[in-house]
Parts: sequence; structure tokens; C-alpha cells
Amino acid sequence: MKKIAVILSGCGVFDGSEIHEAVLTMLAINQQGAQYTCFAPNINQHHVINHLTGEVSEHETRNVLVESARIARGELADINTLKVDDFDALILPGGFGAAKNLSDFAFNGDKCQLHADVLTACQAFAKANKAAGYICIAPAMIPLVYGKGVKMTIGTDTETAAAVSAMGAEHLDCPVDDVVIDKTHKLVSTPAYMLANNMVEAASGINLLVKEVLAMA
Repeated sequence: MKKIAVILSGCGVFDGSEIHEAVLTMLAINQQGAQYTCFAPNINQHHVINHLTGEVSEHETRNVLVESARIARGELADINTLKVDDFDALILPGGFGAAKNLSDFAFNGDKCQLHADVLTACQAFAKANKAAGYICIAPAMIPLVYGKGVKMTIGTDTETAAAVSAMGAEHLDCPVDDVVIDKTHKLVSTPAYMLANNMVEAASGINLLVKEVLAMA
């Protein structure tokens, strides 16, 4: 049975992992005959967003690893313990946590950096030539992991596409129910909630991404 490492970034679309994307990813992995283990960095979130009002909770702090455990039902580990040799592939769901906690893309755009432990983990899969899938806004991290010329998508948002292109990626527009595959790097990306209006639409691309990742694993 193929084993997939899933990197989470908190719990909640505006300051962590997009919950629907994370759950749909884990469901697809299991439904397609593989198993997953979740990981997250043991760091504080950039900030906490009240998901009812959309406002920043000024005096509240939350830990990415602790919050990610809500999605993983407590079954996850510090990203520092992720060993590439234990897994066949890697998948990163989206949510603003990917652009605020795993990286600072939300604030610095094409001048962004990845959290050191996240970069180490993702590059380990790239260097080992193991398959990986990046979902929603998470593909904005791809140029820093794989370098210039890598093919990827965040959907059709022109501003975000311009930023990743400035980072050296070859951005390809992609509908919600499709994926972009870079066969050279064994890399798959899909827009999910960058374009999706509901879970059914998000699932269409995520299910295909998982299928293609597993096929290359």
C-alpha cells in the first residue's frame, strides 16, 4: 500500500489549512487504496482569524501543529520527523495557512520564503524524485521547492499567476476539475478553492490530483 505524507498548515481557510480540501485529500487517498500520515510545523500561526467575522483576533495565538491536529483527529507529527524514505509521495492542501504559516507568500508575493522545516521536507521529496501534489494556493510554494521552469497552476487568478511566474515558474491556467502535471518533476497541482464554488467542484480536481500522484508514486 502506497504511503502519502500530507502537510497541514493549521485549521481554517483564512489562517490555516482549508478544511474541506484537507479532508477531501485524505478521503481520496484512502478511497484510492493508499494511506496517509499528516505533518505540520510546530510554530505559532502568523495570526488568528475569527472565521465568523473575518476579523483578526488581536490577542490570540494558536499553534499550527496543535490546530492541524483538529483535522487529523490528533494523529499527526511534527514536520521535523518527516522522513522522505518512509513515504511514496507528498501532498499539500491549500488554505491561507500555506501562504501565511508554511510560507509568507500572502505578504511578500514573489519575494516570499518558505518556513525552513517546510522547505527541507518538500525539497527532500523533490530531490528523491518522488511524486508530489500541491492544491489551491499551496502551488505558490512550488518555485521555491523545484526551481525555475517548473510547470504548475493556481487556477486562473492573474495576479497570483504573475507572482509565481516572477518566481520562475511556468504557470498554466487550469479549470477547477483538472490538474497540471509536470512529468519531469513528478509534480501535480490543481486550483480547488481558488476556483471552486462548492465541495463537489473542489473534490473533482482533488480526486484527480490524488489519482495522478499515486500513479507516479
